[in-house]
Amino acid sequence: MCFHTSQTAKVKAFERKFKVKISNVNLENYFDIPQYHLNGFTHPNMLVIPQQKSEVLAPGVWGIVPEGTSKDEITGYYNESLKFGGGLNARSEKAFEHFIYKHSIMEKRCVIPVSGFYEPHEYKGKKYPYFFKNEDESPLALAGLYSVIDTYITFTILTKAASPLFAKIHNKKNRQPLILGADQTACWLSSDTSESEIKDVLKFNYDESLLQTYTVSKDVFSPKIDSNVASSIVPFQYPEFNTLF
Repeated sequence: MCFHTSQTAKVKAFERKFKVKISNVNLENYFDIPQYHLNGFTHPNMLVIPQQKSEVLAPGVWGIVPEGTSKDEITGYYNESLKFGGGLNARSEKAFEHFIYKHSIMEKRCVIPVSGFYEPHEYKGKKYPYFFKNEDESPLALAGLYSVIDTYITFTILTKAASPLFAKIHNKKNRQPLILGADQTACWLSSDTSESEIKDVLKFNYDESLLQTYTVSKDVFSPKIDSNVASSIVPFQYPEFNTLF
């Protein structure tokens, strides 16, 4: 699953890579502040590229909420849905069937640009966080779905069965976020994409050789520690655990 991300790139870097513009220039300073660790369970604001306006970067709230919910009901929905994951992730295998996702999969797909994300590795009953990013430090494009609640975008990150790399690391759940390449990003955001093309994107395997991954401090997964600090994305070695790479 993907419940923890990192966003340290500037808005301009997103604009260049994805050929988009931020929806409101007054938001640029806010989103330029480095977010070394974004915990999905706090439902942070993040930038997304929505299919319905694929030329812009728009603010969205992490955690999809069903259409028809009012903005005043969002917090209550998150509290109630916590036991189901808070709407943070959507299994790609259920994208056409789930009561929320099926209303978004054809017309409300989105891309969530991030600098990196964290996944847990379990060893002798303990969890060790790994950080993933592009080897060349360029932003990653995560596939998602969204809903529009009044003036708010709420979104979820799609996950898929783990590739060999992710299976080694996320060795309990064997899942990973759906990472898109340039061609898949364009297809995902296009209003002309057919159902069969969507299903092909859902099966896409990002080239593992483009990724860098390493262990980081366990502070990332501690609710008692402020882990939105630069050290959260710095490699950290564990003497009791020989890292996989």
